[in-house]
Amino acid sequence: MREIVLDTETTGLDPMQGDRIVEIGGVELVNHLPTGRVYHQYINPERSMPMEAFNVHGLGDDFLRDKPVFKAVAQAFVDFVGDAVMVIHNASFDMRFINAELQWCGMPVFPDSQALDTLALARRRFPGAQHSLDALCRRFGIDNSAREKHGALLDADLLSEVYLDLIGGRQRGLSLDAMPGRSDAGVAAGPAGAARVRPEPLAPRITAEERAAHEAFIEEMGEAALWRAAREAG
Repeated sequence: MREIVLDTETTGLDPMQGDRIVEIGGVELVNHLPTGRVYHQYINPERSMPMEAFNVHGLGDDFLRDKPVFKAVAQAFVDFVGDAVMVIHNASFDMRFINAELQWCGMPVFPDSQALDTLALARRRFPGAQHSLDALCRRFGIDNSAREKHGALLDADLLSEVYLDLIGGRQRGLSLDAMPGRSDAGVAAGPAGAARVRPEPLAPRITAEERAAHEAFIEEMGEAALWRAAREAG
């Protein structure tokens, strides 16, 4: 199974009001393992950058002026994604922008069913908690100290780690530093990164009340319970 963990940066909140994509970052996973292939592209939005957006990602008019327009990179981006599932935090936002840009180029759009929303996944798993990317990094002990501002490839890399924890646990590190061959434009290929070791073990994910309830359940099963024997042997 191939997935692309994806993020975009934009000039604002609504493509129908003239906002455009200015950066795309994507990290490839195959069977929930990083392949080392990434997509990264800065894009000239053909309009000025509002200060509110600049304060979020730091991409200004001078920096973006010599970057390609979306139409020039659209096919390479579509080819990189292919028919892979796009794993996106708050997927409706990014999909709205990506499909608007594709429509303006006269290209087919991606179906909404091709996107997996990690924000919805986090809300189901941790109801009532904070679900921002930063909050999820803190929950899972993922180092996001490099995230002084939003950046599409950095955020896609962090989301890759968050996503693997959300679905049951990371198997390999996904840091950008562990991806030799990465470039600042287009697709790069290289071996998957080495495993990242957590600086501190994760806190237990069950409460004392849940543990006590489980112990009581085992007691009710009697002396012959297999779980009782396994617990005593452990």
